[in-house]
Amino acid sequence: MIQLSAEMGLKASLGIFLLTCMLLTTSYTTTFAFDRPHHTLIFASFLSGVSLLILSRFDTTIPRISQPQHKYTAIPLGERVDRPSIDAPFSLSSPISDSFLTKSGSRKWWTKIALLSVLGWIRIELYRQVTVKIECAPAGYAGVAAFWTVIAIILAIRARGQNDGFVISHYLRSAFNQGLLMTLLVLSASQLIAIYDIIGISILAGFVVGCFSLTATLFDGQEPFPLIYSSHAFASLLATFLGGVLYLCGRTASNEEPPFLYRANIVMRVCFSALFGIGIILVASQPVVTNLHTIELLIYDSIKHHATWSSQAKSSQSLADAVANYRKRYNQHPPPGFDKWYEYATSRSSVVIDDFDQIHMDLLPFRALSPGRIRDLTRDLATNPFNDIGAISIRNGTPRVQEGIKPTHAWMVQGAAKMIENFSQYLPDMDLAFNLNDEPRVAVPWEEASKLETEARAHGPAPDDSVLTVWSADRGMEWAPIEPADQTDETVFTESSMQPIFNRYVSPLCPPSSKARSQRIWDRRHICLDCVRPHSMGQFPLDANSMTDICHQPDLASLHGFFISPASFKVSRELTPVFSQSKVSGFNDILFPSPWNYMDKIKYEPSDEYPDQEYVKKENTLFWIGSTSEGMSRSGEWKGMPRQRFAHLVNNNTLSHVSVLLPVEGTDSYKYQVLDGSAPTNLLGLNATVHILDPVRCGLDCAAQRKELGTTSTVDFQAHWKYRYLFDLDGAGFSGRFLPFLQSHSLPFKTGLFRQWLDRRVTPWLHYVPVDVRLHGVWSTLAYFAGVDVPVPGDPNGQRKVLMQRHDDRGKYIAEEGRKWAEKALRKEDMEIYFFRLLLEWGRLTDDNRDMLGFKI
Repeated sequence: MIQLSAEMGLKASLGIFLLTCMLLTTSYTTTFAFDRPHHTLIFASFLSGVSLLILSRFDTTIPRISQPQHKYTAIPLGERVDRPSIDAPFSLSSPISDSFLTKSGSRKWWTKIALLSVLGWIRIELYRQVTVKIECAPAGYAGVAAFWTVIAIILAIRARGQNDGFVISHYLRSAFNQGLLMTLLVLSASQLIAIYDIIGISILAGFVVGCFSLTATLFDGQEPFPLIYSSHAFASLLATFLGGVLYLCGRTASNEEPPFLYRANIVMRVCFSALFGIGIILVASQPVVTNLHTIELLIYDSIKHHATWSSQAKSSQSLADAVANYRKRYNQHPPPGFDKWYEYATSRSSVVIDDFDQIHMDLLPFRALSPGRIRDLTRDLATNPFNDIGAISIRNGTPRVQEGIKPTHAWMVQGAAKMIENFSQYLPDMDLAFNLNDEPRVAVPWEEASKLETEARAHGPAPDDSVLTVWSADRGMEWAPIEPADQTDETVFTESSMQPIFNRYVSPLCPPSSKARSQRIWDRRHICLDCVRPHSMGQFPLDANSMTDICHQPDLASLHGFFISPASFKVSRELTPVFSQSKVSGFNDILFPSPWNYMDKIKYEPSDEYPDQEYVKKENTLFWIGSTSEGMSRSGEWKGMPRQRFAHLVNNNTLSHVSVLLPVEGTDSYKYQVLDGSAPTNLLGLNATVHILDPVRCGLDCAAQRKELGTTSTVDFQAHWKYRYLFDLDGAGFSGRFLPFLQSHSLPFKTGLFRQWLDRRVTPWLHYVPVDVRLHGVWSTLAYFAGVDVPVPGDPNGQRKVLMQRHDDRGKYIAEEGRKWAEKALRKEDMEIYFFRLLLEWGRLTDDNRDMLGFKI
């Protein structure tokens, strides 16, 4: 058996203590362990206790060491436990355990430990309750421990049947890791306490926690946003550094440090100094101002990006060019009927001929399924009313809507059929299954989806001399009847409505190494900067694709109604041929142009009563009105939903501060300024009219929403054109207002996560203004376009001065570019062209001869 020397044991304990402090500090903000804080704490306490009991068995076999002789002898002020002698063996159990040899002492000791554990448990639960739903929560703790404990038990019982079992892999891993770190921390501290005392242990731990937290914050803040005052950061860093280093220097100066720990003391001082130096460098390099407003850069980049995209989207000048470009882009022949599609698109002046990457990405995994399997799945989808699917059957060039569709949703399928009628004569026989719900339906885990895509890419194009240019004969006979619509009970869907879905269904759509899979953001009081940076420049999104990518944004689990509590969510984790109007990134629904817009459910139709004036003649106000249709709220879930958060931000933000990018007076630079939540409207003169209609889908939460947000009555949709800035947010699915907003002379502000068929065609900062779903950039964005004026200090008449001029030229430019582009690329004809090409591709996928089918000149 290897003997452990006393010196080596203490050195190892010191190293383990500092390392575990660092690891706990850097991991606690993203751990899954706080999903169940009670269980994690119990596990950590159990593991620590068992470890201490096991190691106490070696009390007599492992050498001990005593404190060195002190220069001065302290006079005891009360009872104390004598230090162990230098000759006593070293023990990995707690040195103070010798003072509890009696049963009464031991009982008192364990009573204190139990009390401290209970207090810690209550403290953690209190903190978790406050941080879970903080959007409208007070700054301090509310209620009493007993109340929150009862609530936690009730919620645990209610949620028990909604998860994939009590123990999930992410939680197990995180709980074990955190429990192991806590155990190592306790064990190492128990050995060091005789040398450093409780105050010394606290100082060392405090330095590690404080220094690493500050350094991480400064490292993340190497941009003007968020604003970090250098003086504050330096003072905090200096105080932390001096506390740790002076303590270590004092130990050596007073001869309290054992000789064998002198070197460790010096090493710690050097490391602490190095960390302090790194912190000073970060403080010194902390950017505070920017010489050019971020939006100026984004507008410039968007113009270049759109020019590049447009040139490649329609590079083909002939059918032969289109065929060649198709083969180059997608590594296969165009489908049969491609010449008819090309003629259809060019005769309607389509600005997009070559770039249909969205169709390719949507359909690629289905190449791994056999045509027969796709047909069978379509029949199963369409013949079970539980599935909420409506079907269209195309035979001999004529589309027919399935009978028995829900009357409230039949218009959607009828609208799709009306769209298809314009080109159905060129389509082969097929059946199509349409999602009747707003929410997407197909969530294939990343591992399975990647496998399917890899298998699909293995299919290369057929040799030119083997290409079949006509559809298979009697295709219609291969499709099983889809009527009656209630002929089967089989389903691939799982009912998961009105419950959190991010961890169970959404995060598995991302790679295992992604943040959405590997991290949990449980602190909802502060913005997750790591989640924002990949798609933002300060407060402003770079592009829509990265902004709506869920895989680097684990905090979205609590920031969107679809993830928090969707009103309707029947989902399949098996690849299933469902056509949907919108979806979240990672879902495998097949996007098609929305009948909502095609059928003019909401229409841009100004009139004499509601004119759409020129941009500069409109009211300089940001406007939004809508219902709370984003998700179901029964226990406060509404506090995380964007529509309610937006209304609260504008109308009732009395507790939280906001950051606004404003000019620095006397200079041409800009700087983020931290203001009270009401300051944008009260101090900066920004105008925003935001109203919630009577809350829906809220159960017992309706009264709370009315009280917090207020309500108003409906207005005519055409009244929107009165305002210069129109805000657009997701509902239960995509927002049908976006297209009419683009068609107007107003400037659309858009936030959301749902993707549509048109997303690749519109360019943020050129056709509309994107806003992050966290809404932290709303006021800075509005301030740039609307301008800012502030009260003149000391003026008794309330005079105001302009702090930032309105950028009407930029706002009008974006509004008119979006309007002109919508008239070119987002017409009903463009919807038909997209759908036509999609169904030609789908026709080939469902043909038994698909590997040989193609078009050639």
